[in-house]
Amino acid sequence: MTETVKGPAGYFPSIEKKYGRPIPEWKELIRSSHLTKHMELVSWLKAEHGLGHGHANALVAHTLAEGPAR
Repeated sequence: MTETVKGPAGYFPSIEKKYGRPIPEWKELIRSSHLTKHMELVSWLKAEHGLGHGHANALVAHTLAEGPAR
């Protein structure tokens, strides 16, 4: 039986399907941005890349929780 992914990562399949980019690419965009605050990054993803609020929020939350690039 497969375990259901919870939290921000639960949005990842629909983000990839709707916006056509893999999650690692979105995370790299977030990390390469000069912005550092959560809501600044969410607003930027919405304005510059057309993401919905929930999807942008999930990507930013998950990326920032991971810390610096690995």
